[in-house]
Amino acid sequence: MLNLNLNLSLDRMDRTNKRENKQEKLVLHRSWWSHGIKLAIACVLVISLTMGVAIAPSVAALPTKSAIKDPRIILRNALPIDSEVLRDVQKILEQMPRQTNLKRWNSLKKDIETISRTLVQNQAQLIAEVNADRQGLLTEHLTSLSNSLVPLQEAILVKDRNNIKALSEKALDYVGLAEADLIQAFPFEVPAQYASLPQLKGRAQVELSTVKGNAIITVDGFNAPVNAGQFIDLVQQGFYDGLTFTRADENYYLQTGDPNGSIDGYVDPATGKYRTVPIEVRLPDQKIPTYGKTFEEQGLSGTLPVLPFAAFGTVAMAHPNDDANAGSSQFFIYLFESELTPAGLNLLDGNYSVFGYVTDGKETLDKLRLGDKILSARVISGAENLVK
Repeated sequence: MLNLNLNLSLDRMDRTNKRENKQEKLVLHRSWWSHGIKLAIACVLVISLTMGVAIAPSVAALPTKSAIKDPRIILRNALPIDSEVLRDVQKILEQMPRQTNLKRWNSLKKDIETISRTLVQNQAQLIAEVNADRQGLLTEHLTSLSNSLVPLQEAILVKDRNNIKALSEKALDYVGLAEADLIQAFPFEVPAQYASLPQLKGRAQVELSTVKGNAIITVDGFNAPVNAGQFIDLVQQGFYDGLTFTRADENYYLQTGDPNGSIDGYVDPATGKYRTVPIEVRLPDQKIPTYGKTFEEQGLSGTLPVLPFAAFGTVAMAHPNDDANAGSSQFFIYLFESELTPAGLNLLDGNYSVFGYVTDGKETLDKLRLGDKILSARVISGAENLVK
């Protein structure tokens, strides 16, 4: 079993002791960083109250904008498209639950009217922009989106607070499908040294069946094609069937993928060689992911990647402490949402390759413990996107 160092927040903050106190648990919430911030703020408060000095806004170094924690929103935002029309529709729908909680009924009425008008005015142009073989599919998804707005509009008119969230999420499912239809071709080629590895050129869904229930992982090859391709290839081979969760902390992460025997990862039967994948993380302003070096090694610590560790159920490739390019078959599922260590500041972002999110089955993740077994892992959609 790989001896992975997932406690980056403690390890990196205590430079003098990192070789003496290597942790095996992912302890972000109790990290020295978060305690340090709390202590600093407390000290400033005490001094300010004692001296009668006003507290400057810059003292509190916490992020001013909340991280997006919904994996579905993260995945929609991560699609390589530039359609302002559908992006605007997406943003309006995503704000509706919050608008409902604030009882902004007039704004909600105007928003649903804006969405309906926008779709009618732009549908023909959107369809014309895609390849002929995808126009029928896009038409179907746009029609379904328009139809899903009818019950949503009715719920807004009668101020049905209980159903607006579910109805807006249903509409957003069709928005995501329509946005994916706009992608004409895979947007880049991976570097030549990794081109021989399996690649997922698109997205896929994997159903993970365990002794505690099932979960669906949406695997994103648009932003991590090599790591996603490695995972999907192993799933198709039945590699994970019968394996157990060999490292776990119910508050932070679950890890699996360690095969029986002395080997820590996957040995390709065709070559007899241990197959590894490099660290692979894409920045929002880059078309191609960065390969081979962590954000820390590149001086990018604190940078927000396209696929961040912001959502409960983030899925990432594990790797040894001393080699970020030696990931193979072991992966971990992040189980923690932290306010003091949000996306871009949690020291996991950019140092591990995220390749997907659990989009259904949170209750299963809550139940899983060390030693629990995976009964099977199956690709239920997107298998055609795997290129070997």
